[in-house]
Amino acid sequence: MSSFLAAALQLTSTPDPDANLAAAEEQIELAARRGAELVGLPENFAFMGADQTRLELAPTLAERCSRFLVTMARRYQVTLLGGGFPVPAGEGATFNRCELVGTEGQLLARYDKIHLFDVDIPDGTTYRESATVRPGQELPPVVDVPGLCRIGLSICYDVRFPELYRHLAAAGAQVLLVPAAFTAYTGKDHWQVLLQARAIENTAYVMAPAQTGLHYGRRQTHGHALVIDPWGTVLADAGLAPGLALGPIDTAHSQRVRQQMPSLRHRHPTLF
Repeated sequence: MSSFLAAALQLTSTPDPDANLAAAEEQIELAARRGAELVGLPENFAFMGADQTRLELAPTLAERCSRFLVTMARRYQVTLLGGGFPVPAGEGATFNRCELVGTEGQLLARYDKIHLFDVDIPDGTTYRESATVRPGQELPPVVDVPGLCRIGLSICYDVRFPELYRHLAAAGAQVLLVPAAFTAYTGKDHWQVLLQARAIENTAYVMAPAQTGLHYGRRQTHGHALVIDPWGTVLADAGLAPGLALGPIDTAHSQRVRQQMPSLRHRHPTLF
């Protein structure tokens, strides 16, 4: 059993990687100073801008992001999630990859987003992530982080696919990470309720780092980075400004909730 603080960071990333990484380090340092041992950066933490620019930057940005995560994890002695950054995938496309790095800079797990955001929003905005992003080919991993807990990875749009989180829970995940750049339009109605549902139905903690505010052009995100407990209680909410949501993770509490509400054990054997 373990008990520790987790920090879901909230950023307003732009097309300027230098400024974005400086802002990310500022929040990582703040989280570490406040006692966080698990720290998560949101999707697109190093760059939010035009697709073509992202494709051009991807070869250097991918390497830079990985180095940044290793340096930050070592410097501040935290387990650090890089919630999503572009990695070249060939033929004018990238993967949207997150990486989880340990306190000694070791890569604990990585995941390439499998569900791509191809959606026509009712406000008239169209998103076609698949135009420049290639889906990953493997289900997200669950990793045992020594001294903390078992952690399952995911990215943003994945949150709308409950079977993915059932897979993570079945693999023993106690904390579900959902780094995101959720649109402002859908976020106001869906963000918190989806995250609470994933926590409740899997009796697991959810930590959801988020993008917030206006990034470039019309791209606006919802904010409200959250830490949620296995009962669905919101433990911390970062609101709308850049900052962090800091909440306690207690695996003994998770075990108690799973004993009191044993829905994972009551699943029909033929269901996923």
